[in-house]
Amino acid sequence: MDVDTRLLRYFVTVAEEGNLTRAAERLFVSQPALTKQIRQLENRLGVRLFTRSRAGMALTEPGRASPAARPPLLDGWDDAWRATRAADRRAARVLHVGYLASAANEATPRIIAAFGRRRPGWRVEMRQTSWSVPDAGLADGTVDVAVLRLPFPGQDGFRLRVLLTEPRHAVLPATHPLAARETIVFRDLAEEPFVAARPETGAWRDHWLGTDERDGRPPRVGAVAEQTDDWLSAIANGLGVALAPASAARFYARPGIVYRPVDDVGPSRVAVAWPPAADGNPVVRDFVESCLEETRG
Repeated sequence: MDVDTRLLRYFVTVAEEGNLTRAAERLFVSQPALTKQIRQLENRLGVRLFTRSRAGMALTEPGRASPAARPPLLDGWDDAWRATRAADRRAARVLHVGYLASAANEATPRIIAAFGRRRPGWRVEMRQTSWSVPDAGLADGTVDVAVLRLPFPGQDGFRLRVLLTEPRHAVLPATHPLAARETIVFRDLAEEPFVAARPETGAWRDHWLGTDERDGRPPRVGAVAEQTDDWLSAIANGLGVALAPASAARFYARPGIVYRPVDDVGPSRVAVAWPPAADGNPVVRDFVESCLEETRG
């Protein structure tokens, strides 16, 4: 029987987590969507793979016997598929670079130019993803390397080199009472509704909600956004406030919004990231070196 390997990956993740919510966060999908996919797989196979209860998701006997319950089989397939796509891009002399928002800020054009000097005849294709994919396409192999913000879910499975660090600022409607201040302390923001990414983005969302600075108090979410324009509109319309890197004030200035330094939150870090399988890829290595060269200083 021909079964979509994506469904098998979903099956393995639910089996490993034993919980639909945690599995959905790992996979960057909503819980209802994941439930639908598991049911689709069960219908194709004609067996029940899980028993569902308040305690979570437990494998049935057929589920435990399934070849997909042995992750190395899928890992091998993923590696082979990723290698095939990477080889196709090498043949075309194109390096796919994933990124979110402003990537490496003003250094991005310099990085691309430096890579061009190292690799004449090669082209960099920048591929922007929405906030719902904070790994910028690394996990599914659609990009060779990525420039993104830390932390992101699954980052321990990739090679990382930090390129730059910058403060986080508060982003407020211009009419907000705190907008008149030159600087803000986070405790004055903690009870405000925030404009946030989707819950499935896990650690990435938590970082921009200031979870580590909340002393265990849960954040209030006033709106959810997946793209910068939606995020800016929600803030301007008074649906919430946000944290953002200081560079957002340069890249995303707009009427109705102000950016203010926040004294007591940690910084944002930008990193270049690539899969371990690309360690021996000289083209990826040249891009990483270009990133380090143009952000050094």
